Amino acid sequence: MSTTTNGMTMRAIARATVALGVMIAALTTAAASQTPTVRLENDPARGVHRVVIGPMDILAGPGEAAASHSHDPHAVHGGAIFPPITTVTVPASGYLTGFSYEVVDSEGRQLPRALIHHLNLINPDRRELFLPISQRMLAVGKETGSQSMPWLLLGYPVPAGTRMVVSAMLHNPTSSSYTGVTVHVDLHYVEAGRPWPLLSVFPFQLDVAFPAGDKSFDLPPGRSTRSYEASPSMPGRVMAIGGHLHEYAENITFENVTTGEVLWTGYPIEDAEGRLVGVTLGRLYRTLGVKIVPEHTYRVSVTYENPTGDTLVAGGMGVVGGVFMPSTARMWPWANAADPLYALDRQHYLQQVRGTYAEIASGGAPAATAEHHHE
Repeated sequence: MSTTTNGMTMRAIARATVALGVMIAALTTAAASQTPTVRLENDPARGVHRVVIGPMDILAGPGEAAASHSHDPHAVHGGAIFPPITTVTVPASGYLTGFSYEVVDSEGRQLPRALIHHLNLINPDRRELFLPISQRMLAVGKETGSQSMPWLLLGYPVPAGTRMVVSAMLHNPTSSSYTGVTVHVDLHYVEAGRPWPLLSVFPFQLDVAFPAGDKSFDLPPGRSTRSYEASPSMPGRVMAIGGHLHEYAENITFENVTTGEVLWTGYPIEDAEGRLVGVTLGRLYRTLGVKIVPEHTYRVSVTYENPTGDTLVAGGMGVVGGVFMPSTARMWPWANAADPLYALDRQHYLQQVRGTYAEIASGGAPAATAEHHHE
């Protein structure tokens, strides 16, 4: 007969210990499956820096019809997932010439791109063209398609050691569940040291919700317009420009307020079912670009026509983004981490605070759940 301890046999204790170990292992595995990793993989043979987010499981949502007008980043559709905000480092110098992205499951099958609510790549060490905040390198949403520049002509110089903050949210507007979901964002590049691309360009953004804070805004019934004005930190030429809109947008414009000239107008692109799938692109490099100067003021404006009769919470957004060629060969300016606006904007994209600019500037609305930032 086995020795007893407090009325239990050693055999029973052993069985209980094994069972406890199995349970702990199962819980650890389950927790790990719900904690996606964020990393950067370099593939020099293909000329690709790949940002990988995942794997993760995403529960079924309400279906596209029920979620079609909700862009609230804090609304939960099938369980919103915020992967850890992570800083990755570019391992090899080169010139970025475009990007593509996909969402796949554990078997490598293509999944709906609508699972990506938003994904941003941010350079915390360089400033934006129109504001002293961190430079936005890339923004992806369900209305964003893959983009590319003529790689012989234009390239964005990204030296080895460049830091990129990866911030994303995934949700599920469909009625299906998905397991082992992984997001791939491929940054296509030309190795440094080649005689091409001929011209160096840099990304910029100008958002109607600048200077900081949540970028989506409530969309009232009927026709409405929202805008923001600023001046660039240096002279140069806008070589290509596009935009990001939501449903019911009529257009988005970029204009020179000082001269009254509309420099570019973008229009929504819809599929056969009338769903928004993109925005028209201005390839301004075909005419040597559009000149902008620090002495002038520039405005981004977005116009919506909301026919629902209801206010759509976080239903509006309007941002132009593109590439800019400075008039001088000087290095793009560094960000000033001591600038109050830089600090406030950084707190927001690290999800340490949330809300509109007015809300966070007046004291900061703390995030509901603190997100980990991995340097």
